[in-house]
Amino acid sequence: MTSQINPYNINGQYPVAGQDNNSQGFRTNFTNTSTNLEYAAQEITALQTNAVLKAALAGVTLDNNMNGQLLYNALTQQITQAIFPYGVLVGSSQVISYTAGYLSTLTTDVTQPTTTISFSNLNVIPSGVLANWAVAITVTAGQSVIFTGTYTNAQGIQGWNTSSNTITFVDAGTYTFEFSTTNSGSTITVNEASRALQPFTSSYTLSANGNVSLAATTTLITVSSNLVANLSNGISTGQLLNIIYANASTGNSIITVSNAGWGGSGKATLTTSGSACTLQYINSKWYCIGNNGVAFS
Repeated sequence: MTSQINPYNINGQYPVAGQDNNSQGFRTNFTNTSTNLEYAAQEITALQTNAVLKAALAGVTLDNNMNGQLLYNALTQQITQAIFPYGVLVGSSQVISYTAGYLSTLTTDVTQPTTTISFSNLNVIPSGVLANWAVAITVTAGQSVIFTGTYTNAQGIQGWNTSSNTITFVDAGTYTFEFSTTNSGSTITVNEASRALQPFTSSYTLSANGNVSLAATTTLITVSSNLVANLSNGISTGQLLNIIYANASTGNSIITVSNAGWGGSGKATLTTSGSACTLQYINSKWYCIGNNGVAFS
């Protein structure tokens, strides 16, 4: 803005030394000085209220809230983002505030098999702009996390059950997920940020009758006698599962598959060490796309 202060309306040569001076000149200088001081006070107050500052002014708390105003054509360097540590949870749920910081970190309660995570304050995000945040979750093996909300691309994340927005982690570790929205949280896009560093879809060992894990890419059967197991519907279209008989002994490992693409009784039987198959979930059915010594019936 252009300052209203006028330094030229004050006569610096008045009064003139050594002669009588008209009192009007004094009054004019005093009036113009007073007006300029008023302008200065208004403009300084406006700067104190609206300017972005490197440090707090005397007597006030620093607040560089941009209130959603556009900042553009800027060259930035060494930009950091705030982290909010929620710590170790006590209980089975946590509400994460969007306004707390870009990255939220938490450790699930080891006594809880499932933890529900929801997001708050997404309504402060104006519709039509992109907002991003992330969550780093430390879990123990076998724990599940439910994310509340409507997700547009969760089917692309290995192990994500799109019907319940649940992830079951086979291995203990810390897993980071990035979230974004362009409509104030009505729908959310999610991406797994930690996969390149620490995939959570490693192998799962099946050593007793039970279920083939949908959260692991590979299930290793290590029982030395007969085994009966079940494979339920897949999590998402395109999901891949490797099933491997990894024990040196022989036995009948019979897996009953829900909606088997090969029909029949929907059974896959592994009898020889080293026998294995790769299944893919397509059109709500499991199809065998690779086989080494597994009998299908």
